[in-house]
Amino acid sequence: MPDLTVPPTPPVLLSALLAREDLGLRQIAGPSDPGTAIHWAHVSEMPDPYPYLLGGELLLTAGVHIPDAAGSGTYFDDYVARIVEAGGVALGFGVAPVHDTVPRALVAACDHYDLPLLEVPPPTPFSRVARAVWQLMAQARLAELRRVTEAQQSLAAAASRPDPVPSVLRQLAQRVSGRAVLYGPDGTEIAAAGRGASGAEAREALAGLAQVVRPAETPSPTASPSSTAPTPADSTPPNRPAPTSATDTVPGAHLAAYALGTGQGFVLGVAAPQRAPGDHTIASVAAVLLSLLTGEHQSRTGADRSSALVRLLLGAPPEDVASLLGGDRWVVVHAAPDAGTATAPTPTPIPDPVAASALGAALGSTLIDQTPEVVRVLVPADREPAPQPGWTLGVSAAAAPEAWPAADTQASRALARARATRTPLVRHGSAGRAGLAELLPHGEAEAHARTLLAPLAAHPALTETLRTWLSLHGSWDRTAVALAVHRNTVRQRIARCAALLETDLDDPDVRMELWFGLRHL
Repeated sequence: MPDLTVPPTPPVLLSALLAREDLGLRQIAGPSDPGTAIHWAHVSEMPDPYPYLLGGELLLTAGVHIPDAAGSGTYFDDYVARIVEAGGVALGFGVAPVHDTVPRALVAACDHYDLPLLEVPPPTPFSRVARAVWQLMAQARLAELRRVTEAQQSLAAAASRPDPVPSVLRQLAQRVSGRAVLYGPDGTEIAAAGRGASGAEAREALAGLAQVVRPAETPSPTASPSSTAPTPADSTPPNRPAPTSATDTVPGAHLAAYALGTGQGFVLGVAAPQRAPGDHTIASVAAVLLSLLTGEHQSRTGADRSSALVRLLLGAPPEDVASLLGGDRWVVVHAAPDAGTATAPTPTPIPDPVAASALGAALGSTLIDQTPEVVRVLVPADREPAPQPGWTLGVSAAAAPEAWPAADTQASRALARARATRTPLVRHGSAGRAGLAELLPHGEAEAHARTLLAPLAAHPALTETLRTWLSLHGSWDRTAVALAVHRNTVRQRIARCAALLETDLDDPDVRMELWFGLRHL
């Protein structure tokens, strides 16, 4: 049987060809299926066209091959049966100059074998029909390219959001009018979007298809053959590489699964009510983006990081393990998703772990700590953190490992200031110029600061409130936003500071001296 492989061009619906008034085509037999698709047009006057067809053709003939006594035998049945067997999707019969009408026996045979039969009128040459097919293909191809390009842009934009994985899945589900699922290494659904093809049968079939493309675990070299668990019927044997993608169909849904390129077992599953041209390309783009978002971007090998962690847990100081992490000087970045306003702070949304990983990848580091309040990233000093869409960042000064705790505090204060001033990124000491404080020995300045602020030593919340309030030029509202408290709380704390320090905080000289002291604590 011929190879039914179709060309990498979008098919043309037979209904679109019949709608061309300039051709004057008329269907006179066979089913009127609106989904009948033509992949090319071919002219043949051979009595048996089977050897010359690849499948998906509109076969055009003028009936030159028809013998005089064909109507009384099985000629037309045999002829149509061979076309159907070869994969032809429609037959066009040209009226004149050989035949004045379409033979009735041919009409009956096409009805019997469910092959659409078109009557091609005398003024319409076959070359015009073929040209119309290619024109419709070109239009469909242009529409497909436009659709794929728009989908690529929307998927890329979704990947830059604070919640990139759910955003990419939502965009993909919208573009294919179906459902998109991210499966974890253990086969569970990590995230999903869309409502199409969401029946229980489709869900189970899609999960099974994801298992087909998931990389199989390599058996331990020390394990005996008898100790190896039997391979499930729907998974790939350990000694055979898993396919990167797979497709299947269930009633009412077309399914596809794509192994993400991280090698960690993540799989993208797509279920759609129909498979449109360009869907595979769009899903492949989403798979690439999700591979980047779920992958581990390493600045050093995992063994180095594991070694550094073990040494820290066993008591090694940070400066002794910093070289294993990839550098001697680092900056600490505190990040929070955008939320709230300058006058009405709202709870900060907690990013999902994959979004935090994507932020780390964008900043160039995999050393990420996600807490309920903030995402902290340790970034090599030679990688300049830049503003990230959807995030508010506070960046410390570059610090050696022994100064990381102080850098963490700097980043926290920078983030508070960034949120208060609604600035995408604030760096500690961003003014970058030497001040009067540099004229005093550090030890003397620190001793003076401790004496000056001694009344607040037992009240860390008051000290931090005073520091934030002074850094924001006495703004109650911005201080409230930075500290995530009510502005009346700020007023009460500042009043308490003034009472404990026995000073007038409205005096600019007092504020200057206190700021000097706070910077040296």
